[in-house]
Amino acid sequence: MTQTKGLSGLTQAATTSGTTPGYMPGFGNDFETEALPGALPQGMNSPQRVNYGLYAEQLSGTAFTDERPERTWCYRIRPSVKHSARYARAELPLWKTAPHIPEDVISLGQYRWDPLPHGDVGLTWLTGMRTMTTAGDVNTQTGMASHIYLVTDSMVDSYFYSADSELLVVPQEGRLRFCTELGVIDLAPQEIAILPRGLVYRVEVLDGPARGFVCENYGQKFELPGRGPIGANCMANPRDFKAPVAAFEDREVPSTLTIKWCGQFHETQIAQSPLDIVAWHGNYAPMKYDLKTYCPVGAVLFDHPDPSIFTVLTAPSSHPGTANIDFVLFRERWLVSENTFRPPWYHKNVMSELMGNIYGQYDAKPQGFVPGGMSLHNMMLPHGPDREAFEAATTSNLGPAKLENTMSFMFETRFPQHLTEFAANEAPLQDDYIDCWTSLEKKFDGTAGEK
Repeated sequence: MTQTKGLSGLTQAATTSGTTPGYMPGFGNDFETEALPGALPQGMNSPQRVNYGLYAEQLSGTAFTDERPERTWCYRIRPSVKHSARYARAELPLWKTAPHIPEDVISLGQYRWDPLPHGDVGLTWLTGMRTMTTAGDVNTQTGMASHIYLVTDSMVDSYFYSADSELLVVPQEGRLRFCTELGVIDLAPQEIAILPRGLVYRVEVLDGPARGFVCENYGQKFELPGRGPIGANCMANPRDFKAPVAAFEDREVPSTLTIKWCGQFHETQIAQSPLDIVAWHGNYAPMKYDLKTYCPVGAVLFDHPDPSIFTVLTAPSSHPGTANIDFVLFRERWLVSENTFRPPWYHKNVMSELMGNIYGQYDAKPQGFVPGGMSLHNMMLPHGPDREAFEAATTSNLGPAKLENTMSFMFETRFPQHLTEFAANEAPLQDDYIDCWTSLEKKFDGTAGEK
């Protein structure tokens, strides 16, 4: 196998696209990839001596005795213990972790925010993270946090990993490059990335400024939802998830590694790049996914289906059928149901729903919910269409109609989501959002009979 240089100084397994990162298809597949020929041992995991003088090391994302263990064997220039020295506390005050329940913040309510504006100060992936909500408890590995990131500057000789969580990254503007231990992922709006717990990476700006959303998952890993009677096709197909090919750096340069552990941040100083895995095989790896390949399913006769059919990924909880997190996508689609109120109906439920707008207009809120903005409807709080959406849905001609220029998503969890101080006091909260339902009229007429 030949090798290719030019990806932010990394050497990667060669692809036909030159310096464009290479990928391998499949969700949760067992992959194998090498950036140098013969670097990957065959027929065994831990030979007495590995080619090129590499060290064998395993990265485990689940317990060894899990029903289907998730682990990756790595063949690296130095073992990870050489990328770990004495630690000192680091401060990232706007990145919060559950349980975080500020006493002077009211999380009970229906909330909506305008897009978080870019400022004049340069921000990296770490310094630009802004936590909006937290749920559950990282110490018991349950729940999640939702963040908005603002990134203008690349991380230089600086690396990060989270021992607390895997991260689901949803860009809204700008393009980022995630240089990880297992390879390179380029990420643009209308794509998502999954960064596993314990994976070391740095983030570079390809096209900035960049803004987007992050779901930090403390619990069980994201997986594809069970399809039930939907069957094997549509929704998110496993082949459309892409894992990177092997890529490595062999650089002797003073570097900083930051670790998130139980909600605290720690730094260690090392003398080289930790992105030194030359070959790997396994099923525990970062991935990207193009949201445009998601194929919605829906009602083709009458009634509005439950939003569960729009689930891209789910992270199970200990309660069967109730997710720790669901990642739900509302994209362009046809509406054809007869004699039906087509937007999402008025409801309250056991899940708390945080929505973000990637682009376009959301059908239940034609005004105010703008790209880059987000909303929160906490558990058992009523919500639904505003008056404009209601009137349009109840008076329009119900011929086939296509929702176009729209892509929004939802992070929903079985746990209540608590606002951070930043979300309540500094983020551009729409104080009048609750008023979007004020003009809904009483239409009841007890003498009119059936319409």
